[in-house]
Amino acid sequence: MLFTAVVGMLLATPGAVPWRVMVFGLLGIALMAGSAAALNHLIDRRIDALMARTRGRPLPRGTLGAAQVAAFAALIGAAGMALLLAFTNTLCAALTFASLIGYAGIYSLYLKHATPHNIVIGGAAGAAPPLLGWVAVSGQLDPGALLLFLIIFIWTPPHFWALAIHRRDDYARAAVPMLPVTHGVDFTTGRILGYTLALVAVSLLPYAIGMSGPLYLVGALLLGGRFLWFAWRLRQDAQLAMPTFRQSIAYLFGLFALLLADHYLDALLPLAALPAGF
Repeated sequence: MLFTAVVGMLLATPGAVPWRVMVFGLLGIALMAGSAAALNHLIDRRIDALMARTRGRPLPRGTLGAAQVAAFAALIGAAGMALLLAFTNTLCAALTFASLIGYAGIYSLYLKHATPHNIVIGGAAGAAPPLLGWVAVSGQLDPGALLLFLIIFIWTPPHFWALAIHRRDDYARAAVPMLPVTHGVDFTTGRILGYTLALVAVSLLPYAIGMSGPLYLVGALLLGGRFLWFAWRLRQDAQLAMPTFRQSIAYLFGLFALLLADHYLDALLPLAALPAGF
Protein backbone atom coordinates (compact mmCIF):
# COMPACT_ATOMS: atom_id res chain seq x y z
CA MET A 1 0.00 0.00 0.00
CA LEU A 2 2.72 2.46 0.96
CA PHE A 3 4.77 1.52 -2.09
CA THR A 4 1.93 2.47 -4.42
CA ALA A 5 1.43 5.69 -2.43
CA VAL A 6 5.12 6.53 -2.89
CA VAL A 7 4.83 5.89 -6.63
CA GLY A 8 1.83 8.21 -6.75
CA MET A 9 3.83 10.92 -4.98
CA LEU A 10 6.83 10.61 -7.27
CA LEU A 11 4.76 10.51 -10.48
CA ALA A 12 2.85 13.64 -9.46
CA THR A 13 5.82 15.92 -10.11
CA PRO A 14 8.79 16.05 -12.49
CA GLY A 15 10.91 17.39 -9.65
CA ALA A 16 11.67 16.28 -6.12
CA VAL A 17 8.92 15.68 -3.59
CA PRO A 18 9.41 17.84 -0.47
CA TRP A 19 10.75 15.57 2.24
CA ARG A 20 8.15 16.65 4.80
CA VAL A 21 5.33 15.75 2.42
CA MET A 22 6.97 12.41 1.63
CA VAL A 23 7.71 11.37 5.23
CA PHE A 24 4.74 12.79 7.11
CA GLY A 25 2.30 12.28 4.23
CA LEU A 26 3.15 8.57 4.08
CA LEU A 27 3.02 8.29 7.85
CA GLY A 28 -0.40 9.96 7.90
CA ILE A 29 -1.75 7.66 5.17
CA ALA A 30 -0.30 4.63 6.98
CA LEU A 31 -1.87 5.61 10.31
CA MET A 32 -5.27 6.18 8.71
CA ALA A 33 -5.02 2.81 6.95
CA GLY A 34 -4.03 1.19 10.25
CA SER A 35 -7.06 2.76 11.89
CA ALA A 36 -9.32 1.37 9.15
CA ALA A 37 -7.76 -2.07 9.58
CA ALA A 38 -8.24 -2.01 13.35
CA LEU A 39 -11.89 -1.03 12.89
CA ASN A 40 -12.26 -3.89 10.42
CA HIS A 41 -10.90 -6.30 13.04
CA LEU A 42 -13.37 -4.88 15.55
CA ILE A 43 -16.35 -5.20 13.21
CA ASP A 44 -15.40 -8.68 11.97
CA ARG A 45 -14.35 -10.20 15.29
CA ARG A 46 -17.24 -12.72 15.28
CA ILE A 47 -16.60 -14.08 11.80
CA ASP A 48 -12.81 -13.87 12.28
CA ALA A 49 -13.14 -16.44 15.06
CA LEU A 50 -14.73 -18.86 12.56
CA MET A 51 -12.07 -18.61 9.87
CA ALA A 52 -8.68 -20.30 9.89
CA ARG A 53 -7.07 -17.30 8.17
CA THR A 54 -8.18 -14.84 10.84
CA ARG A 55 -8.78 -16.75 14.08
CA GLY A 56 -5.28 -15.84 15.30
CA ARG A 57 -6.05 -12.11 15.32
CA PRO A 58 -5.93 -10.38 18.74
CA LEU A 59 -9.70 -10.00 19.24
CA PRO A 60 -10.70 -13.64 18.52
CA ARG A 61 -7.80 -14.81 20.71
CA GLY A 62 -8.92 -12.54 23.54
CA THR A 63 -5.55 -10.76 23.65
CA LEU A 64 -7.32 -7.41 23.23
CA GLY A 65 -10.79 -6.21 24.11
CA ALA A 66 -13.19 -4.29 21.89
CA ALA A 67 -12.73 -1.05 23.86
CA GLN A 68 -8.95 -1.25 23.52
CA VAL A 69 -9.17 -1.76 19.76
CA ALA A 70 -11.67 1.09 19.34
CA ALA A 71 -9.44 3.44 21.35
CA PHE A 72 -6.36 2.41 19.37
CA ALA A 73 -8.18 2.97 16.05
CA ALA A 74 -9.39 6.40 17.17
CA LEU A 75 -5.94 7.43 18.42
CA ILE A 76 -3.93 6.51 15.34
CA GLY A 77 -6.71 7.72 13.03
CA ALA A 78 -6.69 11.15 14.69
CA ALA A 79 -2.89 11.26 14.56
CA GLY A 80 -2.91 10.37 10.87
CA MET A 81 -5.51 13.02 10.07
CA ALA A 82 -3.52 15.65 11.98
CA LEU A 83 -0.35 14.81 10.03
CA LEU A 84 -2.12 14.98 6.67
CA LEU A 85 -3.71 18.33 7.49
CA ALA A 86 -0.42 19.74 8.74
CA PHE A 87 1.96 18.47 6.05
CA THR A 88 -0.11 17.76 2.90
CA ASN A 89 -3.42 19.45 2.06
CA THR A 90 -7.12 19.37 2.89
CA LEU A 91 -8.08 17.37 -0.21
CA CYS A 92 -5.60 14.60 0.62
CA ALA A 93 -6.84 14.46 4.23
CA ALA A 94 -10.50 14.38 3.12
CA LEU A 95 -9.93 11.63 0.55
CA THR A 96 -7.95 9.55 3.05
CA PHE A 97 -10.75 9.90 5.59
CA ALA A 98 -13.28 8.92 2.91
CA SER A 99 -11.21 5.79 2.19
CA LEU A 100 -11.26 4.91 5.90
CA ILE A 101 -15.05 5.27 5.99
CA GLY A 102 -15.38 3.33 2.75
CA TYR A 103 -13.38 0.37 4.05
CA ALA A 104 -14.26 0.22 7.73
CA GLY A 105 -17.82 1.47 7.36
CA ILE A 106 -19.36 0.79 3.97
CA TYR A 107 -17.38 -2.36 3.11
CA SER A 108 -16.91 -4.04 6.50
CA LEU A 109 -20.27 -3.14 8.02
CA TYR A 110 -22.49 -3.53 4.97
CA LEU A 111 -21.12 -4.63 1.59
CA LYS A 112 -19.15 -7.61 2.86
CA HIS A 113 -22.35 -9.25 4.08
CA ALA A 114 -24.81 -7.84 1.55
CA THR A 115 -23.59 -8.90 -1.90
CA PRO A 116 -21.16 -11.32 -3.57
CA HIS A 117 -19.88 -8.30 -5.50
CA ASN A 118 -18.65 -6.81 -2.22
CA ILE A 119 -15.01 -6.73 -3.22
CA VAL A 120 -15.77 -5.07 -6.57
CA ILE A 121 -17.53 -2.11 -4.94
CA GLY A 122 -15.47 -2.06 -1.76
CA GLY A 123 -12.25 -2.23 -3.75
CA ALA A 124 -12.42 1.52 -4.23
CA ALA A 125 -11.00 2.03 -0.73
CA GLY A 126 -8.09 -0.30 -1.40
CA ALA A 127 -7.37 1.43 -4.71
CA ALA A 128 -6.92 4.83 -3.08
CA PRO A 129 -3.25 4.85 -1.90
CA PRO A 130 -1.55 5.94 -5.17
CA LEU A 131 -4.25 8.56 -5.68
CA LEU A 132 -3.71 9.80 -2.12
CA GLY A 133 0.04 9.97 -2.65
CA TRP A 134 -0.44 11.94 -5.86
CA VAL A 135 -2.90 14.38 -4.28
CA ALA A 136 -0.61 14.85 -1.25
CA VAL A 137 1.95 16.35 -3.63
CA SER A 138 -0.19 18.05 -6.29
CA GLY A 139 -3.19 19.12 -4.21
CA GLN A 140 -5.57 18.18 -7.02
CA LEU A 141 -7.20 15.21 -8.77
CA ASP A 142 -5.25 14.88 -12.01
CA PRO A 143 -6.00 12.27 -14.75
CA GLY A 144 -2.81 10.39 -13.85
CA ALA A 145 -3.95 9.98 -10.25
CA LEU A 146 -7.34 8.66 -11.37
CA LEU A 147 -5.63 6.23 -13.74
CA LEU A 148 -3.49 4.78 -10.95
CA PHE A 149 -6.67 4.40 -8.91
CA LEU A 150 -8.40 2.63 -11.82
CA ILE A 151 -5.56 0.12 -12.25
CA ILE A 152 -5.79 -1.06 -8.63
CA PHE A 153 -9.60 -0.93 -8.70
CA ILE A 154 -9.69 -3.39 -11.64
CA TRP A 155 -6.86 -5.47 -10.13
CA THR A 156 -8.59 -6.01 -6.76
CA PRO A 157 -11.34 -8.50 -7.79
CA PRO A 158 -9.06 -11.09 -9.49
CA HIS A 159 -6.54 -10.66 -6.67
CA PHE A 160 -9.03 -11.21 -3.85
CA TRP A 161 -11.25 -13.79 -5.61
CA ALA A 162 -8.21 -16.06 -6.04
CA LEU A 163 -7.75 -15.99 -2.26
CA ALA A 164 -11.50 -16.44 -1.76
CA ILE A 165 -11.45 -19.62 -3.86
CA HIS A 166 -8.71 -21.03 -1.63
CA ARG A 167 -10.59 -19.99 1.52
CA ARG A 168 -14.16 -20.63 0.29
CA ASP A 169 -14.93 -23.14 3.06
CA ASP A 170 -13.96 -20.54 5.66
CA TYR A 171 -16.23 -17.93 4.07
CA ALA A 172 -19.10 -20.42 3.84
CA ARG A 173 -18.68 -21.31 7.53
CA ALA A 174 -18.80 -17.63 8.46
CA ALA A 175 -21.77 -16.99 6.13
CA VAL A 176 -19.90 -14.34 4.15
CA PRO A 177 -21.32 -14.25 0.59
CA MET A 178 -18.06 -14.24 -1.33
CA LEU A 179 -18.42 -15.05 -5.02
CA PRO A 180 -17.00 -18.63 -4.86
CA VAL A 181 -19.53 -19.41 -2.10
CA THR A 182 -22.60 -17.95 -3.79
CA HIS A 183 -21.84 -18.68 -7.46
CA GLY A 184 -19.29 -21.49 -7.38
CA VAL A 185 -15.64 -21.83 -8.30
CA ASP A 186 -16.16 -22.22 -12.04
CA PHE A 187 -18.13 -18.98 -12.27
CA THR A 188 -15.52 -17.17 -10.16
CA THR A 189 -12.55 -18.32 -12.25
CA GLY A 190 -14.39 -17.04 -15.33
CA ARG A 191 -14.80 -13.65 -13.69
CA ILE A 192 -11.12 -13.65 -12.66
CA LEU A 193 -10.11 -14.25 -16.26
CA GLY A 194 -12.45 -11.52 -17.50
CA TYR A 195 -11.21 -8.95 -15.00
CA THR A 196 -7.59 -9.86 -15.76
CA LEU A 197 -8.18 -9.21 -19.46
CA ALA A 198 -9.71 -5.84 -18.55
CA LEU A 199 -6.76 -5.13 -16.25
CA VAL A 200 -4.23 -5.74 -19.02
CA ALA A 201 -6.14 -3.31 -21.25
CA VAL A 202 -6.35 -0.65 -18.52
CA SER A 203 -2.66 -1.08 -17.69
CA LEU A 204 -1.79 0.16 -21.19
CA LEU A 205 -3.55 3.50 -20.66
CA PRO A 206 -0.53 5.23 -19.05
CA TYR A 207 1.31 4.71 -22.33
CA ALA A 208 -1.73 5.66 -24.41
CA ILE A 209 -2.09 9.06 -22.72
CA GLY A 210 1.64 9.81 -22.74
CA MET A 211 2.09 9.34 -19.01
CA SER A 212 4.67 6.58 -19.58
CA GLY A 213 6.96 5.50 -22.39
CA PRO A 214 8.12 2.35 -24.24
CA LEU A 215 9.86 0.81 -21.21
CA TYR A 216 6.58 0.76 -19.32
CA LEU A 217 4.62 -0.49 -22.36
CA VAL A 218 6.87 -3.51 -22.93
CA GLY A 219 7.00 -4.34 -19.22
CA ALA A 220 3.23 -3.98 -18.78
CA LEU A 221 2.61 -6.34 -21.70
CA LEU A 222 5.01 -8.94 -20.30
CA LEU A 223 3.62 -8.72 -16.77
CA GLY A 224 0.05 -8.75 -18.06
CA GLY A 225 0.72 -11.78 -20.25
CA ARG A 226 2.09 -13.71 -17.28
CA PHE A 227 -0.84 -12.78 -15.05
CA LEU A 228 -3.24 -13.79 -17.85
CA TRP A 229 -1.48 -17.14 -18.10
CA PHE A 230 -2.04 -17.76 -14.39
CA ALA A 231 -5.70 -16.70 -14.68
CA TRP A 232 -6.16 -19.07 -17.63
CA ARG A 233 -4.53 -21.96 -15.79
CA LEU A 234 -6.72 -21.26 -12.74
CA ARG A 235 -9.73 -21.63 -15.05
CA GLN A 236 -8.57 -25.18 -15.68
CA ASP A 237 -7.46 -26.07 -12.15
CA ALA A 238 -8.82 -24.41 -8.98
CA GLN A 239 -5.88 -25.80 -7.00
CA LEU A 240 -3.83 -22.97 -8.52
CA ALA A 241 -5.75 -20.34 -6.56
CA MET A 242 -2.90 -19.43 -4.20
CA PRO A 243 -0.21 -19.31 -6.92
CA THR A 244 -2.54 -16.98 -8.83
CA PHE A 245 -3.06 -14.87 -5.71
CA ARG A 246 0.70 -14.57 -5.18
CA GLN A 247 1.20 -13.76 -8.86
CA SER A 248 -1.34 -10.93 -8.58
CA ILE A 249 0.81 -9.32 -5.86
CA ALA A 250 3.98 -9.69 -7.95
CA TYR A 251 2.13 -8.22 -10.93
CA LEU A 252 1.00 -5.08 -9.13
CA PHE A 253 4.40 -4.49 -7.55
CA GLY A 254 6.12 -4.95 -10.91
CA LEU A 255 3.69 -2.66 -12.73
CA PHE A 256 4.16 0.20 -10.28
CA ALA A 257 7.92 -0.33 -10.26
CA LEU A 258 7.84 0.01 -14.05
CA LEU A 259 5.86 3.25 -13.78
CA LEU A 260 8.52 4.62 -11.48
CA ALA A 261 11.47 3.40 -13.58
CA ASP A 262 9.95 4.80 -16.76
CA HIS A 263 9.24 8.15 -15.08
CA TYR A 264 12.87 8.61 -14.03
CA LEU A 265 14.26 7.19 -17.27
CA ASP A 266 12.52 10.05 -19.12
CA ALA A 267 14.15 12.49 -16.72
CA LEU A 268 17.62 10.96 -17.13
CA LEU A 269 17.67 10.61 -20.94
CA PRO A 270 18.31 14.34 -21.60
CA LEU A 271 21.26 14.19 -19.18
CA ALA A 272 22.68 11.15 -20.98
CA ALA A 273 22.58 13.08 -24.26
CA LEU A 274 24.83 15.88 -22.94
CA PRO A 275 28.38 16.00 -24.40
CA ALA A 276 31.09 14.38 -22.30
CA GLY A 277 32.60 16.78 -19.80
CA PHE A 278 29.63 19.18 -19.96
